[in-house]
Amino acid sequence: MPLDKFLEEQNHTLRDLHIERAQTSWMAATTGESEWNKRNAEAQTAMNVYFSDNERFQQIKSMLELDTIEPIQKRQLQVLYASMVKNQLPKEDLALMVELSIELVGVFNTYRATLNGEQVSENDIRNILINSNDLEQREKAWHASKEIGKEVEERLLSLVRKRNETARSLGYENYHQMSFELQELDRDEIFQTFQTLKDVSDEAFRQLKLEMDEELAERFGISVDELRPWHYADPFFQEAPASKNLNLDKHYVGKSLEDLTVATFKSHGMEIADMLENSDLYPRKNKNQHAFCSDIDRKGDVRVLCNNEESDYWSTTMLHEFGHAVYFKYIDKNLPFLLHAPAHTLTTEAIAMLYGRMGKNPQWLQQFLGLEEQQVEELKPHIHDSLRRQMLISARWFMTFSFFEKELYENPDQNLNQLWWKLVKEVQFVNPPENTDYPHWAAKIHFTLVPVYYQNYLLGELTTSQLEKYIEKNVSNDLFSPKVGEFLMNEFFKPGASIHWNEKIEKATGEKLNPQHFVDQFVKVKATK
Repeated sequence: MPLDKFLEEQNHTLRDLHIERAQTSWMAATTGESEWNKRNAEAQTAMNVYFSDNERFQQIKSMLELDTIEPIQKRQLQVLYASMVKNQLPKEDLALMVELSIELVGVFNTYRATLNGEQVSENDIRNILINSNDLEQREKAWHASKEIGKEVEERLLSLVRKRNETARSLGYENYHQMSFELQELDRDEIFQTFQTLKDVSDEAFRQLKLEMDEELAERFGISVDELRPWHYADPFFQEAPASKNLNLDKHYVGKSLEDLTVATFKSHGMEIADMLENSDLYPRKNKNQHAFCSDIDRKGDVRVLCNNEESDYWSTTMLHEFGHAVYFKYIDKNLPFLLHAPAHTLTTEAIAMLYGRMGKNPQWLQQFLGLEEQQVEELKPHIHDSLRRQMLISARWFMTFSFFEKELYENPDQNLNQLWWKLVKEVQFVNPPENTDYPHWAAKIHFTLVPVYYQNYLLGELTTSQLEKYIEKNVSNDLFSPKVGEFLMNEFFKPGASIHWNEKIEKATGEKLNPQHFVDQFVKVKATK
């Protein structure tokens, strides 16, 4: 069969399979109904079985060796190859892994922790950890947030072992190593970058965390040494506690997060009203409690799931998720289905993070949230410190998760609970609770829902800093100028997956991914007296 005809067939078939999977996943997340979980498992299995066809796989391998192949054809074949390698397995193995994963996701979608005999949402727990000064309540809420870890641990480890078993049958060391290779990521290089970033930022983070810990110790009337995980604002210490000098939540009371988000993207010439209409933005029973964006058909049906409250956290989350959404929306519509997607997970995370950071941008707070100029001037140093605090804290969290997940797949039979708290202590500088013999780590949905994904968050932050620097120097010193929107849409969104992610970053910014921009922006050690 001619190559162009072959690719046309693949694009057509995979579009139908993708839509069925995306729609059933959306319904499972928004309803929590077991029937939709079942249908989503069937849709995922159908796609995996299609990718498992060995005859088609051999065709693709042969076609990749053709001398006359065009770049756009080669890229489609590369995308197909990466999807098919990991699925060259017996159908029963593919079905079992999907079944285990969907079952676990169903637990996360519908699970509600119990606090003082009552079921509570993640928003409830988050509000306690942000606002409560009742130390007993905080501790109980933190432990409640981890209950699900015990609920899913055994099944999650079974899934990890099965993923490893199938990866080894395909000639890889383990599932983690296979995933990096198929994501076009050099695992040794990435983890060396993360280790170097940790080493370079250790002292700056130590200073920052001590300042923060002293504030918390004063607030709670305890010593710094007595601080434990429940004294921070997030169950995994991935978010910065509110500074005593900066609490933005009060400025969101009575504000429409939808209107704020629409106005922000409109300043870049991007329309999101159509995507807002298709989205599901407020909490309810049995709905997934997290936030994500889904490109249902790669033709304009883009949806965001949130659980909004009037707060800085959820405003930032809206900006983040609709950052994903505009990337999906403004990819070149003439690209074939296989390439009508972001260049890489890390590049769409970079855009989401670019918009997420705007919630800590003085100009955004004045222009969109409506703070007075004098208020913003007074808050500027605190806003800058808050963003720096958030970036360093989230970077350490991304490292902790990534280091742990690598070890998880290299040896799922080791003492993972002990390993988790060892890494949390070494990387995040958080004192462990008294009882560490508990699968606190398993309470994070990403181990189940998106395995070997978390490194892309940190790579995304590094890319965001590089983009911000380039925009400031070469596009406009006004981040909310239409010129910035034109740059992002034409140079970053439009090419989709037609070129390698690092080639795209180089074409857009003049250099391949360079972590130094993040270091220059956020890693600064204060002079000591």
